[in-house]
Amino acid sequence: MLRRLMMSAALVGTLFAAAGAHAEQFVSVGDYEIHYSAVNSSFLTPEVAQANNLQRSANRGLVNVSVRERQEDGSTRPVNASVQGHVSGLTGAQESLSFRTVHDGDATYHLAPFTLLDDENMRFELSVRYDRNAAPEPVNFIQRFYIDR
Repeated sequence: MLRRLMMSAALVGTLFAAAGAHAEQFVSVGDYEIHYSAVNSSFLTPEVAQANNLQRSANRGLVNVSVRERQEDGSTRPVNASVQGHVSGLTGAQESLSFRTVHDGDATYHLAPFTLLDDENMRFELSVRYDRNAAPEPVNFIQRFYIDR
């Protein structure tokens, strides 16, 4: 159990360190923050990838979404969400994203693998439902990836 927690913490650190190359990306909606990032899965260490059942590959990416609710004291708390979406390249061919949820202490992440397109802008179109009584929030972003050869 301790090993699993250490690997989850390493996953979180890896995802945010890799995403740090880009400015912190999030959308504020009312009292909620929807954080998102996409990285090349080769940034993950083999141990973290194995512990979290993720494929490391030069041509595979990982999109990460987390939702946090702002509290009155200024802190935030994790919120479970339902995330759906797809990614597409310049040709318009879409790849559906299959998200799974990872709980890590006081954090909740929604992760989905995808196929990288080298030196091409990739358009992510997500639908994030963090409140079952409200319509899902669209989260769209474009990111370019380069495959190490």
